[in-house]
Formats: sequence, structure tokens, C-alpha cells
Amino acid sequence: MDSDKSKNSNRKKNDSKVKTSNNKAIVLLSGGLDSTTCLYQAIADGKEVRALSFDYGQRHRIELSYARKITRKLGIPHTIQKLKPELFLGSSLTQKSIKVPKNSLGKDEIPNTYVPGRNILFLSFATSLAEGTGSDSIYIGVNAMDYSGYPDCRPEFIKMFEMAIQLGTKKGSQGSPLKIITPLQNLTKKEIVLLGSKLNVPFQLTFSCYDPQNGKACGKCDACLLRKKGFQETGVSEK
Repeated sequence: MDSDKSKNSNRKKNDSKVKTSNNKAIVLLSGGLDSTTCLYQAIADGKEVRALSFDYGQRHRIELSYARKITRKLGIPHTIQKLKPELFLGSSLTQKSIKVPKNSLGKDEIPNTYVPGRNILFLSFATSLAEGTGSDSIYIGVNAMDYSGYPDCRPEFIKMFEMAIQLGTKKGSQGSPLKIITPLQNLTKKEIVLLGSKLNVPFQLTFSCYDPQNGKACGKCDACLLRKKGFQETGVSEK
């Protein structure tokens, strides 16, 4: 009898831990095509979403104005976290003295548009916000197919980071760990555009360019070329 009581007690404790999970999600949103499609996928998944963006002095910070337009259109909470630019050195996206590569798509090297530690920091902030808001998942639009070779976009990195936050958070220690969801991980840019079209993403409210000139896309950087490739291969309109 005592053994049965002990089992019931443990079962109740475990049940109470499981019940802390819910359907809220934090979505990392830059304002670009991929992150916006990721946001719309989270909504399609039935998530109650909160968007999180970052202003770190990036060359293409115009994307943030597009992120604002998207979140206002959807009527969802949106946090823009400002970070000191001096934390992100050695990248053409944060240092104007370094030129953004043009017409270089497909080269077998990590381009200088890689920002050291960016996704590590972004996911760390998202983890804090997720725990504080009682969210059970984090959506991020990383991609391992048509991408520029960034190591912090690889499935291995995401898997290990998820393991780390399971070990290092209260939610994880109580049996309801945060999940990192990557709906675009194995999609080509063509497939991302098709998914966005299916989800009714307003493509005209997204912006994808590493080196904008006078508020317009340069048309020659990796981000521009990948976006153009995706729309050309599908025949879907950006408007």
C-alpha cells in the first residue's frame, strides 16, 4: 500500500510538471523572407506568438522597419532588443570598412557576412524571453540548404543548443523543456517561397539584402541573389 501511495505521489508530481507546457512561442524575426515565413508557419501551427528582433547596428537594419510592419499587420507583441555594435566585429554586416561580397553565391567558404556568435546570442535572449513569458517553443528560420554556409545555421548547432537549454533552464529541469523549431531547416529557397505563398505571407512587406542602397536592395549580395532565385524558380510574385 505504501508503495502504491508513493507511485501515485510521484505520478502527480510528474503530471504537474507536464501541465506547465502551453502553446506560446517566441519567433526570431529579422524582417526578411525566411524569418517572416517562419513567423507565419508558427501562427499556422496554432501558436500564440511573440516576435523578437535585434538591432545590433547591422548594415541592413532597414529590415527592422519591415519586421514592425509585419507585426503591426498581425497585431502581435514585438520586442526589438538593442545590442551594442562593438559586440559584433569582423563582419561586413557590422563594419562598414569590410565590403559585402557581391555576385559570389556558391563559393565554398564562409563569407564575411557571417556575424560571430549571432545566433548563439539571439537564441539565448529568446530562451530568457520564452521562460519569462511561459512559452514552450522558439521558432527560428535557419536554413541548411540554400544558404551562405553559416555554421550557426546547421542542424547540429540547433540540436546541441536545444540540449544546452534543456539542462540550463528551470523549464528543462522541471520536465517541460523548451523546443527550438526550425520549419525551414531543410527547404530550398524555392520551397520557402512556395511555403510562404501557401501561408499567405505578404512578400512585399519583407526585405532581404545585406547591403541596401538608399533604402533599396542592392541586387548583388548573397541575400538578394538567393531571394531572386527562389521567386524566379517558382514564378510567384513578390508583390
